[in-house]
Amino acid sequence: MSGDEREELAEGSLISHLVELRDRLLRALIAVGVIFVPCAIYSNELFTLVAMPLIEKMPKGTSMIATSLVSPFIAPLKLSLFAALFVAMPYVLFQAWAFIAPGLYKNEKRFAVPLVVSSIVLFYCGVAFAYFIVFPVMFSFFTTTAPAGVQMMTDMANYLDFVLLLFFAFGVAFEIPVATVLLAATGMVKVETMTKNRGYILLGIFVVAAFLTPPDALSQTFMAVPMYVLYELGIIGSRMLLRKRAAAE
Repeated sequence: MSGDEREELAEGSLISHLVELRDRLLRALIAVGVIFVPCAIYSNELFTLVAMPLIEKMPKGTSMIATSLVSPFIAPLKLSLFAALFVAMPYVLFQAWAFIAPGLYKNEKRFAVPLVVSSIVLFYCGVAFAYFIVFPVMFSFFTTTAPAGVQMMTDMANYLDFVLLLFFAFGVAFEIPVATVLLAATGMVKVETMTKNRGYILLGIFVVAAFLTPPDALSQTFMAVPMYVLYELGIIGSRMLLRKRAAAE
């Protein structure tokens, strides 16, 4: 095969990969768009559902407010977009997997599939933990700390930005076991090193939690404790994986 023929073959392969990538992205966008439509129709109800942890804890006679003319329209619509992406995420990741999988070896596929599935489940668990466990306790604390003469009236746009940040932070924090297993499986960090440096890891987790949560010890603890527990679970999973790999070899 001549050099020109090899160049034409490589160019054709690149074009086919780009076409497949375009198709995968288009399918993912269509999935998000289809789910966005009902979310947009019920955007106000969706916003009320997300705001319920704060509404239930606010003092009587107070309510959330909109300090901008467009906030009552933009904030629920923004939430609808994020909700559509949240619901469609398994399908979006499936399209990414379908694009990458043909280039992986068989053993890499067996290793990657459980990690992808577990990462999706853990992210959803992190969001649920924030909504059902952290928000009620945190908002109950915040709504009782206002000084005398100060009436708490939270802007809906600021509240949405706040909860979306915490949803993302807790979702990512719950990915710690996946990251730990990946580090051990690739040999970047030894399990013995992870075990020996528990104290530094715990300190680092509290520092990260302090940056990602509101400036109070309660919220920081609610994020740091689950993160450390998940880190320990990641070490256990790494040991099990390495033992299984050693037995297979």
